[in-house]
Amino acid sequence: MKNNKVLVTGGGGFIGLALVQELCQQGKTVRVLGRHRYPAVEAVGAVSLQGDIRNKEDVQEAATGCDTVFHVAAKAGIWGSFQEYYAVNVQGTLNVLAACKALAIKNLVYTSTPSVVFDGYDLEGADESLPYSSKPLCAYAATKILAEQHVLHNTSDALRTVAIRPHLVWGPGDTNLIPRLMDRGRKQSLRIIGDGKNQVDIAYIDNVVHAHILAAENLAGTGSAAGHAFFIGQQEPVQLWPWINELFAEMKVPLVTSHLRLGTAKAIGWLLENGHGLVGSKEEPKMTRFLAEQLAMSHWFSKKKAETLLGYQEKVSTETGMERLIAWLRQEEL
Repeated sequence: MKNNKVLVTGGGGFIGLALVQELCQQGKTVRVLGRHRYPAVEAVGAVSLQGDIRNKEDVQEAATGCDTVFHVAAKAGIWGSFQEYYAVNVQGTLNVLAACKALAIKNLVYTSTPSVVFDGYDLEGADESLPYSSKPLCAYAATKILAEQHVLHNTSDALRTVAIRPHLVWGPGDTNLIPRLMDRGRKQSLRIIGDGKNQVDIAYIDNVVHAHILAAENLAGTGSAAGHAFFIGQQEPVQLWPWINELFAEMKVPLVTSHLRLGTAKAIGWLLENGHGLVGSKEEPKMTRFLAEQLAMSHWFSKKKAETLLGYQEKVSTETGMERLIAWLRQEEL
């Protein structure tokens, strides 16, 4: 990669830290901007800067002297006020764009999500021509739509931008998806929503990092990817519930066998959302309409565009990734 001085926002998180590790291994000078000082970031040779992405001055100070920014930081999850999500996901992104322009930074790789196109129906082999969702069911998806639009609309000869949309990122070091699944599995609070045959994309962490690096290389080179979004995942989708149960079987977690109709799950989600909203609860409901649809419907995407423009191919297969994940989980238990 021609980019030598790099800023990674959110470099202390799952994707961010894995990206920082790879960039440092490649000999890049890497800075990380995050809410805290991250010893793990410093341990791999990067500089950890504490700051708030919602603060324009913090972002500009961190980005000074860089030629490339990987904007990974975001408020994730499926519950919380729109204002909180907007401040981080949209205003934070606008601050990154402003810093890039003020400092003449040439390349910006933005970490997006397939949730920006999910509109409550099955997506099977869909590509990037899909429009943005017209009715996002959570603030996360709504604000990521706005942020991605800002990033892609601001691509130019002076600042090349690209959006990477990895789906259900997993692997060793995961702090979100797998731990949440394992926790709910052990509590036996999961139910198969729908018929359990839905297929979904998953993205092993090494493949996600690889896609980000390829995108930055493209922007620093031909720039053919500038202004584009790319779906990223494994070569083939998986059946969600058999994949979860395969993991549970290896980890001696009770298998998920009980079913719940999608309509029933969405109704429960609606009731819980409204109940939590009325009392002002910050605790995430056990079910939401968005979660019900994600657990019941197929959502997997064509990788042809990423293969063609970025040269993307998975580096780690689903089978190898599962072996590595299980080994890591067992080590964590010890």
